[in-house]
Amino acid sequence: MPSRKEIQWSQLRVGALVLAAMAVLIGLIFLMSGSSGGPFAHKLVLRAYFENAAGLKEGAPVTLEGVTVGNVIHVRVVPERNPTPVEVTMRLGREYLPKLHVDSTASVAQAGVLGDSFVDITSAHASGPQPGDNAELRANGSPTIQDVVRNSNESIVLTHGMLAKIDTLLDSLNAGRGTAGTLINDPELAHKIGSIATNLDTITKAIASGKGSLGKLVNDDTLYTRANSAIDRLDRITTDLDEGKGSAGKLLKDVSFYNNLNAAVANTNQLVSEINQGKGALGKLAKDPAFAARLDDTVTRLDSILKNVDEGKGSLGQLVQNPALYNHADQTLDQTQQLIKGMREDPKKYLVIRLKLF
Repeated sequence: MPSRKEIQWSQLRVGALVLAAMAVLIGLIFLMSGSSGGPFAHKLVLRAYFENAAGLKEGAPVTLEGVTVGNVIHVRVVPERNPTPVEVTMRLGREYLPKLHVDSTASVAQAGVLGDSFVDITSAHASGPQPGDNAELRANGSPTIQDVVRNSNESIVLTHGMLAKIDTLLDSLNAGRGTAGTLINDPELAHKIGSIATNLDTITKAIASGKGSLGKLVNDDTLYTRANSAIDRLDRITTDLDEGKGSAGKLLKDVSFYNNLNAAVANTNQLVSEINQGKGALGKLAKDPAFAARLDDTVTRLDSILKNVDEGKGSLGQLVQNPALYNHADQTLDQTQQLIKGMREDPKKYLVIRLKLF
């Protein structure tokens, strides 16, 4: 049987072991709660104001870029901060201060569709100085679960209405109403479509076998050969043009032709300029009113003379219009020609020299 002293020593060792375990447990609790503002941790208090708490509770985690850095310690309504009356106070570990900025933003998010709400801080686009204790972060509105449910309800209503319209449309089609219903339920139309398909099949078979003009066009190599030959000729022509051969090639490549054409254009421009300035006969014709008047008077007189000739007036008019005068003139010319011919044949008959002596 153990002595009383031994029993007391055993109890003392058990008590010491329990105290040591409790001390280790408390130390572990302090270490684990250090990131969220444990009793001996360096703390940083920040605030943010939201339109709606969205189910956020005290003790909810606070994350920075998805990493837990603290907890929510207070959630309350501050009416004077309307339209963002919900004040959320957060306690973070100061070791995360270098990652925070005064222009960092806080938002209320949900852990999954049905998860608890938490505060998420982002510094992705922040570049300001570090916030001080009890500083206010700008709230960034994000859709809450209520917004998601509301939008889902609206989508469900729209989907239900669309399904109702589709059901009505299918009923109309099955009943043969409207153009589409007639097309679907008309057996004669189906027969016609079948006939068209048969005819198309016959046509495509004929084309594939080389029958008809289209079949020859598809299957005859002659067309390809001719096209290839034409392309070869066109290629040779373009090559000759590029090398400056032939008239067209010289037209494209000969610099002298360009110079001559440029000189001709310059001369033409000079000629037109001189005409516009009234130089030369053409310039006077274009610019001199007196010359234009004389020319008009000449043309008028010539027109009067031609009119008299056409009417048979005067010698020239009689010569043009009187057949008898033309016949007499023709007869006279004929007799003159015969006289000249006779004189050439027998000059003595027409040339007689007589000498008389007194």
